[in-house]
Amino acid sequence: MTKNRLEAFSDGVLAIIITIMVLELKIPHGSDWESLRPVIPVLLCYIMSFIYVAIYWNNHHHMIYTVKKVSGGILWANMHLLFWLSLIPFTTGWMGENHFTPLPVALYGVVLLMSAAAYIILQKQIIKKQGNDSVLKNAIGKDLKGYISLILYLIAIPFSFITTWVSEVSYFLVAMMWLIPDKRIEKNLDH
Repeated sequence: MTKNRLEAFSDGVLAIIITIMVLELKIPHGSDWESLRPVIPVLLCYIMSFIYVAIYWNNHHHMIYTVKKVSGGILWANMHLLFWLSLIPFTTGWMGENHFTPLPVALYGVVLLMSAAAYIILQKQIIKKQGNDSVLKNAIGKDLKGYISLILYLIAIPFSFITTWVSEVSYFLVAMMWLIPDKRIEKNLDH
């Protein structure tokens, strides 16, 4: 199987995820600044989640670019990733509607943690199929950013029950770490 169907399906699912998130934004009743106040938490959650989905789309695109042949393991690992990403709209809405209370913040972190773990599993499946001398393996190396992300999520989730701001800052830091363009795959493709 070629990678085109995998890529097209994944792009479609990610587009739907973003659409679902934006549809959750409620239009304020009123035309003054005060009418925006109740929707600010939901809007902030939407912005953070949009950034996360954009980061996954960007990195997924680069990773799939390195694939020569798709295996069953790659297909299932990709579906695993898409499953966790598809839960982002739910946790985004729940966290925003409840103004960053502990359980929704923790569950948001669980979904981010599982998405990150699923992404790493997909990477490993691609490397398994392509070989240890593959472009992807050479590009990611030890994948410190990936494992640092997992550690930050593992710290943030229990902290949400102590003080949610630590969790929120952790989620923001992971997003900023990945928002900085990662040129590892592009550099390896040029060689």
